[in-house]
Amino acid sequence: MYTAQGRIQQRELLTQYMPLVRRHALTLQVRLPASIELDDLVQAGTVGLLEALGRFDATQGASFATFASQRIRGAMLDELRTRDWLPRSVRRAARAVDDTVRRLEQQLGRPPEEGEIARELEMPLSEYQQLLNDTNSGQLLPFEELVADGGEPVSFDAGNLPFDQLLDEQQRETLIAAIDALPEREKLLMALYYQEELNLKEVGAVLGVTESRVSQLHSQAISRLRARLNDAV
Repeated sequence: MYTAQGRIQQRELLTQYMPLVRRHALTLQVRLPASIELDDLVQAGTVGLLEALGRFDATQGASFATFASQRIRGAMLDELRTRDWLPRSVRRAARAVDDTVRRLEQQLGRPPEEGEIARELEMPLSEYQQLLNDTNSGQLLPFEELVADGGEPVSFDAGNLPFDQLLDEQQRETLIAAIDALPEREKLLMALYYQEELNLKEVGAVLGVTESRVSQLHSQAISRLRARLNDAV
């Protein structure tokens, strides 16, 4: 049981580290759709902070701030994953897109255009673009899905990719090559989204397209990257 002194110390630590929770929430929010409320992220992060307070072991060597940051961010990511409502039919269609992109790249020797992908899938271009919108809504943090869970996003450039600390040299080179092979507009979109930390609406303003169109292009870029990374496995 906690002593009265222990409870006081816990409350003091909770107050001290709440700004850290908000900082992590703000960092994540800029990468998410507007429908994700900051308060929801803060609430999830607070749960992570409470877990950190209960589980921290100073004998393990890490500082409490480092340990708490991992728990806070992990709790926020868990909350975001619970919001993945993609139907199985959309998931199957997303896998079909990945397979089609990979096959066309091998055949054409270049990234296939939207119309080529849609024709190969035997669907109208408008239906394919709607599918991209549907799948993008379930990819809130796509690089976690592409590479690994957890880790702190850093600068999006050739020498310092997101989750760089979790990748070995070969994986980094593969991801660098996959990003470099993206069509120019999709490459710019990824840089604006991950390096400059613009949200989808802000990216759309830079590219001169709608937020819905950014969502489509983002989903397509993720599909291209996934296809290339799967080829490299």
